[in-house]
Amino acid sequence: MAAGVGLMPGAAHADPVAPDTHGVTVPDADLKAASAENFKTFKSSAARSVRKNTAPAGAKATAQAEVGNPDLAVDLAAYNASAHSISLDTTISSVAGAWINVVIEWGDGTTSQESSSGGSKITTTHNYEELGTYAVKVTATDTANNTSADNTVEIRTAGSEFTPYGPTRLLDTRDGTGAPAAAKVRAYSSVRLKIAGNGKIPAGVTAVALNLTVTNTRSSGHVTAFPAGTEKPNTSNVNFAPGQTVPNLAIVPVGEDGYVELYNGGWEAIDLIADATGYFTKSASSGYTPVTPIRFADTRSGLGTGKGQIIGQRGRGIQIGGANGIPAGITAVALNVTVTNPRGDGHLTVYPSGKAVPTASNLNFTAGQTVANSVIVPVGADGRINIRNGAWANTDVIVDVVGYYSPASEGAYLRLKPKRVFDTRDPQDSIYGKMWGRGYIWTDFASKWPDDMGYVLNATVTNPEGPGFLAVAPDPNYRWMYDSNSDSWPAAPTSSTLNFTADKTVANLVQASTGNTGIIDFFNQSDSRIDLVVDMFGYYDRN
Repeated sequence: MAAGVGLMPGAAHADPVAPDTHGVTVPDADLKAASAENFKTFKSSAARSVRKNTAPAGAKATAQAEVGNPDLAVDLAAYNASAHSISLDTTISSVAGAWINVVIEWGDGTTSQESSSGGSKITTTHNYEELGTYAVKVTATDTANNTSADNTVEIRTAGSEFTPYGPTRLLDTRDGTGAPAAAKVRAYSSVRLKIAGNGKIPAGVTAVALNLTVTNTRSSGHVTAFPAGTEKPNTSNVNFAPGQTVPNLAIVPVGEDGYVELYNGGWEAIDLIADATGYFTKSASSGYTPVTPIRFADTRSGLGTGKGQIIGQRGRGIQIGGANGIPAGITAVALNVTVTNPRGDGHLTVYPSGKAVPTASNLNFTAGQTVANSVIVPVGADGRINIRNGAWANTDVIVDVVGYYSPASEGAYLRLKPKRVFDTRDPQDSIYGKMWGRGYIWTDFASKWPDDMGYVLNATVTNPEGPGFLAVAPDPNYRWMYDSNSDSWPAAPTSSTLNFTADKTVANLVQASTGNTGIIDFFNQSDSRIDLVVDMFGYYDRN
């Protein structure tokens, strides 16, 4: 995507026997503003040009050569065009009619050749294989006048790549970890959490993957995670009810001061826990590859693991790298993990093989509950992960892979100012009205932007009239098929993104692949109506 998000939410579909819902529109201007912070300008003025006489030693100079080209100078302005690419404007000042050869050294060992007659502006684009900071040098040579001028501008690519970390607990307000004191987060207030410089997380971190857990709640509410020093957005990351312990994964932009803020949108104070599983920086590390959700393990059937529930206080190992089309050598994996049929209360911890069980947790559950959570977890050197049942009683576990991180993966992360995509409860939203059972909403995120591989979203189901689950998957239909009413009903995926019961509000992070068409579907896999809220936090760009 070049200097903006090409999100074009489209029409919505419901079950053919039920009324259709409406299309949703998101102003392009709002979306460009959400992504603008990624795209910087880098300049070096003509006054910084270094002029040289290029006449061969001992050569007899003509009268014109002695004068040279006194106007020759190079002005540079570079702009981030995508995660890996820049657009460079080279403005040549020169005496009229002089033929100028231009060489651009991109700082990565490659060069480009351009030419100019007299003064002119040349625009050139360049794609860097690896993220980082580069010194771009441009040399303009007037051979006839034995004169050259060069200038250099330092640029930095816009995208960020992922470094696995932990899992490591950064915040626990119950005991004061990461907080000024052991105290709950008051109603309608925030706790500041240090990210950059915390442990081995470096300065310059752009975003962090946090598993946020709300506990000891006495009212309903939500938690919003956002970069410190910015206005709180109208998005949410975790929703909770009285007495609940609720986790949800969030990829949170980090403020310029290296902090994030976690806002309690409930009427009563709450305890908050934050576990880091990785972070993003503007340096080459591990890119992202999204996949259509793949079921890797299901203890109910024995798929990918031993058949039978995971025993309390015990764990299971699951092979990820080198299995089911996921390559060996990955550094981390993006999962959707579901607990079902638990015989008691407890929590689940997902961690890399070869490591000790961390104090962090990924998913909390109560007896008889079916609950899912998104998980990003480092992968052991053998390509495996471990899942530990922290309850005293047994439980079934389902694991779906939605993507992976590796040095060979092309997707670089571009964070966005958190943005609400649609809310079926909002009368001002063009998609206003509950989703019918077995229906789906299609949203055109990237039909115009084929390099956008996937989007980081938060999906919230609220006001459900019965039990079911939400599924998210790429749509096989192209945009022109919807525009011409020649689309076909896509097959509903069997993997779940989040599970819900009547009258309960449930949220989950979604790292959604755009597939081949740039369109992402949200399926209501229940027989009852639901409201759906979708927020957007960033995207992965392969260019």
